This record gives sequence, C-alpha cells and structure tokens, in this order.
Amino acid sequence: MNTQFPLSADRMHAVTPETRDLVDLVLDYSRRRILSTDTPLDKPLPEHELRRLAGQTVSEGGMGAERALAVFEHVLAPACITTDHPQYLSFIPTAPTKAATAFDLVVSASAVYGGSWLEGSGAVYAENQVLSFLAAEFGLPATAGGVFVQGGTLGNLSALVAARDHARAEGRSPSDRWVIVCSAEAHSSVASAARVMDVDVVPVSPGESGVLTGEAVRPALEEYRDAVFAVVATGGSTNFGIVDDIASIAALKDDFPFWLHVDGAYGLAGMLSPLARPRFAGVEHADSVIVDPHKWLFAPFDACALIYRDPESGRRAHTQHAEYLDTLTDAAEWSPSDYAIHLTRRARGLPFWFSLASHGAAAYRDAVTASLRLAERIAAEIERRDGFRLVRKPQLSVVVFERDGWTREDYALWSARLLDEQRAFVTPSSHAGRPNTRFAILNPLTTFEDLVAILDTM
Repeated sequence: MNTQFPLSADRMHAVTPETRDLVDLVLDYSRRRILSTDTPLDKPLPEHELRRLAGQTVSEGGMGAERALAVFEHVLAPACITTDHPQYLSFIPTAPTKAATAFDLVVSASAVYGGSWLEGSGAVYAENQVLSFLAAEFGLPATAGGVFVQGGTLGNLSALVAARDHARAEGRSPSDRWVIVCSAEAHSSVASAARVMDVDVVPVSPGESGVLTGEAVRPALEEYRDAVFAVVATGGSTNFGIVDDIASIAALKDDFPFWLHVDGAYGLAGMLSPLARPRFAGVEHADSVIVDPHKWLFAPFDACALIYRDPESGRRAHTQHAEYLDTLTDAAEWSPSDYAIHLTRRARGLPFWFSLASHGAAAYRDAVTASLRLAERIAAEIERRDGFRLVRKPQLSVVVFERDGWTREDYALWSARLLDEQRAFVTPSSHAGRPNTRFAILNPLTTFEDLVAILDTM
C-alpha cells in the first residue's frame, strides 16, 4: 500500500493511487465488521489508558490511513461498547440490519444532501415513502408527513415548537406562561425541550400502573386551561416500556384546545406487531408523533421519524428565511429542512428505507413480535425463580426486575463484572427509590438462553 503522506490539498480529493488504497482499506474493514458474527461487547477505557495506547493522533504531517485505521480498529473501537451486540441489554439498544448498515456507507459515498427537494429529490422521495408507511401504521391520514431528524430529543423539541406556534396561530395567549402537560414518567427530553423553549412543564402522576390516563390529565387542563398548548403522551417509556392511555387523553381534545404529541421514540414501533398494536389505541388522533428507527426498527444511528398530522403546521413553525434560501422557500416542493429545527441535514432515513424496501414490512413485523414474545417468556422465568421479583409485567420489550436483598452497590458490582467478563451489558436502574435492573430486548439475535445465563450469574 502506498502510504506517502502528507498529501497536497488537491490530492486529498483526487482519485489517486493513494486514495484508491485508502478507500480499499476502509471498505475492507467495513465489510469485515458488518459481516462479523463474533464482535465482542468491548468496554470503555479511562482517558489516561487511551492516551497511552493511542497517543496523539492529529498532527500537521498526518500518520497515514493505514496507521490511523489500525489505531481505530485496535484501540479506539474496543473502547466503545458494541451497541448491536445481542447481549447489549441496557438503555434502549440498537440492532441495525446488515442491509441498513451497509447502505449507510452508500449514503455517505453518494454525497447526497437531504435538506431540500431541489438538491435531493430522489432521497426525499424515498424517505417520504417510509414516513407515509409509518403514518399509515399509526392510523394517521394519508396527508400526514414529516421528516427524519437526529433523535428523539430533537424530534420532541421540533414537535413542541410546532405545537406552540399552532396555538399562537389560533390566537391563543396564556395569562402567564405556556404549559406542557405530560406524565411524571415522561422522557427527560420533554423537560429539556421546555427549558429550551422557556415554557413550563406540569407533570401528572400516572399512579401505580405507570399509565397516564385522561382522567389524571383532566385536572391539569382545567387548572391551566388557557396556558396548555400541548399534552405529551408516551408510547413506550424508556424505563418500563409503558404505553399511556392515549385514547382517553385524546378524548379530552373535545373539551380542551391542546396539541396531542405522542413520544413513541422507543415503543411506537411496537404497532407493527399485532401483539402490541391494541395498546396504542388513540394514536390515530395525535397531532404529531415520533419514533426512532435506530431503536426498534433496526436502522443505524441516528434517525428519528417526526410525523405531523398536518405537515403545514410544522412548515409554518420551522421554515427558515434568508435571501440565499429564497429559491427554496418560494418553491412548493417538499424540503425536509422546513419541518424541524435544522437546516443542513443528512438523508438519514435512507438506510431504513433500503432495509425496509429490501426485506419488506412482514420481516419487520416478525422481528418486533419476536422481541415481545421473548420479553413475555423471560418475565415468566423471573417470576418463577426464588429470590427474584418482577417489578411490572412487560407491556412491550422492557423487563424490569429485582434480586431480593440487593443494594445499589450489589447491582453495580454485578453489572461491572458482567461487562468485564464480556458476558453482557446490563446496567443498574431504579424505580420509586428501589434499585433494580432491566433487560431491554430489541435485538432479534438475543435468545432466551442468553437471558437465562445472565440471571444465573445473580
């Protein structure tokens, strides 16, 4: 391999022997990684250890592609936990299909810009087909539409900004401050969005069940009637996978003028399975929803589908205006930059589109259903075992449980040992002040035997 460096500025961009070698090097590594069946979990390293092993990697002269890739492959990558590993069971994992991961390379290689129809109509067309498919699954009208954004936090923020703009357009104005009503167990990004928007959050207790209901929401709407511009229902909470009673919350729209947003970043994908679909009754009445394909729809990081019942509400709230953008904003075409808090954007929905188009929706339904069945099966196993307590029966694919007598320190030591021994990544959690742990089951390659073996270590 020719590793003569540094290259001149023009040769960095030209097709030269050096760049051919560099591309072959990167593609060879990517192929090996995508097709690997034994990639370890790996684990984080302290900064001083990374400094010792990797040293200073950025310099005036460069180190050459071969050496740079070697540093990544043998030092940096092993210091990152492998999120698509079948024994990665913490937080909400990712499990991209090989098709989606491979096509992620194509998106970068194609130099596609996904911000406007003018520059990326083909990419936008494909993304919009996926958004239409999801909207139909959620019972939204054929006119619904939106955009793929970076993640659930940006999706929630963008939807709530559109909700406030919609309230203002209707001539509404609070006597004091605008208010968002949500469950006390809503995702932290709702509170984060409120801080950015400088509005207040009124958290409503969902009670022991964890399910927010319309009956619980009504008093908050009555108390803050002129100030509530949005109610956020959760379609699968991160900690427990709980789905709020969306139908009873949506029914309140007959009496109160609020925008209903459904945060389904993790769980809304469950609607693809007939096992979970009934839990989401009422989502068809939402004004906006989000779901993250990089979670339970088997796409690589990062992608969140933000869908509006009336996309024009999103466009009014988010279109940016500048002289150099007139050629875009004066046009009628669908430009994704108009529907969220962003301008420049990667066509991040394309890897999901390619996988969905390649494999078909039925394969996705089967994969989601398999996760639900595995969650039910391991929950029953936990209930059967002496010394274990299932905190709640799983609604979706998150299983939360306790080991009798264990303290936070016990869970932490056990979790660290599992990762150190490369058995699994299962982190401690808690609920109502009690420590516990949880399995977040999304990867179709995770088996019942894998989970039983982890329980056996306790």
